[in-house]
Amino acid sequence: MTSTKTPVTLEESNIESFLRMDRMPHIWCAGCGIGTAVGCFARAVERAGLDPDKVSLISGIGCAGRAAGYVKLDSFHTTHGRALPFATGLKLGNPELNVVVFSGDGDLLAIGGNHLIHSARRNIDLTVICINNFNYGMTGGQMGPTTPIDARTTTTPYGNVEYPFNAPYLLAASGATYVSRWTVMHPRELERSIAEALVKPGFSFVEVLSPCPALYGRLNKESKGLDTMHTYLKRSVIRNGADPKDAEIGLNGPILVGKYVDIERPTLWDCCKQVFDRVKEKKSK
Repeated sequence: MTSTKTPVTLEESNIESFLRMDRMPHIWCAGCGIGTAVGCFARAVERAGLDPDKVSLISGIGCAGRAAGYVKLDSFHTTHGRALPFATGLKLGNPELNVVVFSGDGDLLAIGGNHLIHSARRNIDLTVICINNFNYGMTGGQMGPTTPIDARTTTTPYGNVEYPFNAPYLLAASGATYVSRWTVMHPRELERSIAEALVKPGFSFVEVLSPCPALYGRLNKESKGLDTMHTYLKRSVIRNGADPKDAEIGLNGPILVGKYVDIERPTLWDCCKQVFDRVKEKKSK
């Protein structure tokens, strides 16, 4: 999708114009990074030069899903795990829209995991922003599909024994045309990455690592949001163009961040138009 407005500079940015200020203060816990990610998204819409009237934000259930209620855009808070089917219908129904899915790792990679890999396979022209805090933060801090091995949660008090998804590797293997990962400790890089994803044709996936101090952090010796931010600063290794296979996250090892995939291939809508043209040609004969 091409930009429809002249991009603005950071000095001209007015984030409040993208937010429903009458709904503040928000419900997120002190130290949570979702607010930072929402701010990066709002500035990215400006940076990309998009018309807010043509941007729709879809979310599922979970802490990150609450973002749909705070942005001053056409937005939809859908059922658990079903943000992507809803977004797919919206995009196919109105291809001129810039459709964004903003949700969490539990919503997108667990109950919504099948929708996620097939949306990438089809290369639907959507942007997915996945907030990963390594647990089900809204429902009690249970282990989820991205919880690192040995990490403690309310359902794994002695350490997780299930191998987690490597989200960038999964999405790259599924066919996404743009894949990146940043932490909320990298707001400028995250903003630029979301802006790139917003105008990238095809299925774009941006993973955002975010603190959950009230639950995951408290159980893993990071009871304050700043504790996790210091961890991001210490452990993050920026490596653009890295093999997403190397992006696994352990409990204490390095965290590989950067842009992994930026390729071109026909979108689902491009393929649909080719079929429509063939049908029209056949009928005209």
